Amino acid sequence: MNKIYFIAQKIHAGKNEDKKVSRPITRISRSSIVLAMIINIVTIAVVTGFQNEVKEKVIGFGSHATLVKAGEQSTFESAPIVYNDSLFDAIKDIPGVKNLHRFAYKPVMLQSDPDTNFYSIQGIDTFQVQQEIHGAVMKGVSDRYDWTFFKNHLIAGKIPSFDSNNYELLLSATIAEKLNLDVGENVRAFFVKETPIKLNFKVTGIFKTGLQEFDDQVIIGDLENVQRLNDWGIQSAIRIADTITKDGQLVIYADCRGGNGNYRFDWGEGYETARGFTYCDVKDTTIQLIASDYWTYINGKGEINAIPDTAYLHVKVEGNKYLPCYPKKMAMGEIQRNYLNASGTEFSIAMKGGKKLIFKYEDGDGSHTNYIGGYELETDHFEQLNTLIERVKKAIYFQSNDGYDYRIRTIKEDQSELFLWLDFLDLNVMIILILMILIGVINMGSGLLVLIITKTQLIGLLKALGATNWSIRKLFLHQAVFIIVRGMIIGNVIGIGLCLIQEFFTVIPLNPEVYYLDAVPIELNFWFILFLNLGTLVVCTAALIVPSYVITKISPIKALKFD
Repeated sequence: MNKIYFIAQKIHAGKNEDKKVSRPITRISRSSIVLAMIINIVTIAVVTGFQNEVKEKVIGFGSHATLVKAGEQSTFESAPIVYNDSLFDAIKDIPGVKNLHRFAYKPVMLQSDPDTNFYSIQGIDTFQVQQEIHGAVMKGVSDRYDWTFFKNHLIAGKIPSFDSNNYELLLSATIAEKLNLDVGENVRAFFVKETPIKLNFKVTGIFKTGLQEFDDQVIIGDLENVQRLNDWGIQSAIRIADTITKDGQLVIYADCRGGNGNYRFDWGEGYETARGFTYCDVKDTTIQLIASDYWTYINGKGEINAIPDTAYLHVKVEGNKYLPCYPKKMAMGEIQRNYLNASGTEFSIAMKGGKKLIFKYEDGDGSHTNYIGGYELETDHFEQLNTLIERVKKAIYFQSNDGYDYRIRTIKEDQSELFLWLDFLDLNVMIILILMILIGVINMGSGLLVLIITKTQLIGLLKALGATNWSIRKLFLHQAVFIIVRGMIIGNVIGIGLCLIQEFFTVIPLNPEVYYLDAVPIELNFWFILFLNLGTLVVCTAALIVPSYVITKISPIKALKFD
């Protein structure tokens, strides 16, 4: 065994009069190390947990990056782009891309069921009906959407199934509480579009992330519903007007929605601006309409137009086919129809003289499914996101032949203020670590000087016996290391214990409206703790080399006379 280490160990474990003097300062020094370790471990665990959990939740509501139309500043209100399957496949196959899916957003106003309160005023029974409303943004997702994040934060119900284009919703506990909703109940949803519409959605699942800003704002629905509600593309239909012309002709007209509102129609002879025509057929026929929009030229040449949509009108003629189309029954100038189905898409009109026309509407499916708000991209390596973005830009350059200019927005760009705040926390951690280690160094330096003073005679004796200054300095450094290590062990036990208590019992809550989370998050990282301990030991020990230099100034003769 090393002689210096052996002597240091005996002195540290021994009991003598000097201990009465050095023990208080030694305890203070050890306590400073304990306090430094506790604060540093808790600080690193809390800040790391806070950063990672906030990032995880923000990314969970969005993605690592979004591909949208160039010039758009907000993902929530982005203009549509045409879904490009070749571009989708090219990006999906890029190394590092974990998942790629389509998305779209649509603002919505949710309304609760009426809440009727009965009460009496001066003996008169009365009641009051109250309904809550809440504004949100519906995020439409496709079948490729990764539900892992919402499954981890689901507190009731299940994930919606969008296989059959049903009206199901996933919303937060915050919204459910405000509107007094539960799983399985319906909620009224109002959408502003070309024609405002009210729909009933079924709540299939309720989640709670604790990220108040997003919980209060985002609900999840089917992508196809959002595409339809956004009036993207063109949806065409052929309709019969309620009036007739003087010469006994019906009026056939196009009923179109979506696009830019400047429509062009192809009734069989190329695009024109004629919205309809008069008609009284003498034989069974099918009328076809292809509708689109245009900006300047009727043929749309050189312009980005909405994808066309096709509708049909099936006509069957019975009775005396060559009679004019004067309806047999009119009411207040409107044709009376005999509806043949519940939806009203099939009906007959009886004409004077025994002629009867049977009509069947076959509306276009709409080209809205070809349009999306953009693509969301996820990766397994967030730290390599910038490199991945460069690869995606190259794929866009070679695969985007649809006339659109794209822009890639990372989550850091969409939530720049939030990520700037999270990055700023790293500076706070460094300041705390440095201050606490500095306090430990100062206290250990003071403790070491006290140890040297109380052992002046021993120092003189060792020098008289031929010990070198460095070997004596190492003796006291060993004692300082014993104090530091013991303080670190105690600090680790207390610090890690406090973190575990918070992690499993959540004793310290937070205001989610301020901190984005409802409790102080904890993330214990073995490597961070290991490096913290090694760094503390190395820095404190190295810093004590300077005060130990005092030993070189002690004279053996004077030290042996020291009392």
